Amino acid sequence: MGGTVQTDIDPRSLIGRKAFDRNGTKIGTVDEVYLDDATGAPEWAAVRTGLFSRDAFVPLEPSELVDEALRVPFDRELIKDAPDFGVGRHLSPEQELQLYHHYGLDVPAAGPDQPAPPDQDFGRLASPPDEDR
Repeated sequence: MGGTVQTDIDPRSLIGRKAFDRNGTKIGTVDEVYLDDATGAPEWAAVRTGLFSRDAFVPLEPSELVDEALRVPFDRELIKDAPDFGVGRHLSPEQELQLYHHYGLDVPAAGPDQPAPPDQDFGRLASPPDEDR
């Protein structure tokens, strides 16, 4: 049963899941999950593509969990061509904007009661399950 990635899901549970493109072609395995700094919601996943051990960032908002796998609604070629920022570090606002533009997604706007700070940070890294202490 599919559905958009839930914002209340433990982002660490996505780590290690297989990821597939819109056509069902395997992209790789979810390596890391990045959270929105303001909301704590899972926002991006770094998928280990196996191509030179590179991780590709994919958006979680339009993606779905289908049969225990992450289905990303973009073609494998577009995903492979996503900007490479390395993994294990915080995504800067500029890097996140590049990713939104790469995938042709609208940048989330702050609500009328929640203006975005001018240099709001995005994409903090979720800790893998074995790092809970």
